[in-house]
This record gives sequence, C-alpha cells and structure tokens, in this order.
Amino acid sequence: MSKSALQRSQVVRVLISAGKAAPTPPVGPILGARGVKSMDFCKEFNARTAHIEPGVPTPTLITIQPDRTFTFVTKTPPASYFLKKAAGIEKGTGKPGHEVVGTVSLKHVYEIAKIKATDEHLKHLRLEAIASTVIGTARTLGVQVVP
Repeated sequence: MSKSALQRSQVVRVLISAGKAAPTPPVGPILGARGVKSMDFCKEFNARTAHIEPGVPTPTLITIQPDRTFTFVTKTPPASYFLKKAAGIEKGTGKPGHEVVGTVSLKHVYEIAKIKATDEHLKHLRLEAIASTVIGTARTLGVQVVP
C-alpha cells in the first residue's frame, strides 16, 4: 500500500439501532477491519443516542482518520421507519404499486419531511421537495397517502 493511501481518512456508512450499538456485526467487523476499537465507538454512540427511543434505526457516518481515531455524525431515521410507524405496519409490501398495506395522511408526510429537513444533506431543499421524496418512499412501501 502506498503512503498516500494510508493517510486518507475513510468514511463508513452504517445503520445502527439507537442506544444499542455493540461490538457485534455490523459495527464490530466494519470498525475492526479498519483498526478502530469498536467498544470505544459503541460507548460514544450509545451515549450520544441515549435521548432517542432505543432501537430506532439511526444512519451513521463514521469518519476514520489515518491514526485510527474517529468522528461520527448521526442522521435522522430513514423515512421508511417513520412511514411504517405512522401507518402502523411492521413491513412494507412485497409488490409495490399493486398492494396497499397501510395509509398515512398528508399531514404525516409533512411531519416526516420536517424531521428529515434537519439532516445536513437535505437542508438546502424545500419542504415540498423532501415531502415528495417521502411520498415516493411511501409508494415503494405500499403505503397510500390520503389527503
């Protein structure tokens, strides 16, 4: 491996349940392969997500520096998580577009869009644009959006 390859920071994306990070898969192997002590990450992640309901899926971006230190950013849960919760369903349909497994109101869609708008990568978008992506996700899950 060349010296420049070793000196670049790596960014790892992983979905972890809030307050439930453990050095088991998926976290342990991902960080262990990069020489980071997964226990240190787990303690910090669990402390930082303690205010969130345990078990909520939390997308996390972990930046690993060449000296094996790390920083991480947590994002809001996926839109699909909120849609399933609002519709009161366990999982989406196996046949999107052909099967409806639940319904949510437009008000729910905008509430979810407001939560998603706090994410750094969506801050520049209008609420309507975020809401339309939430509606697209709902369609994929087999959740019907009603006025």
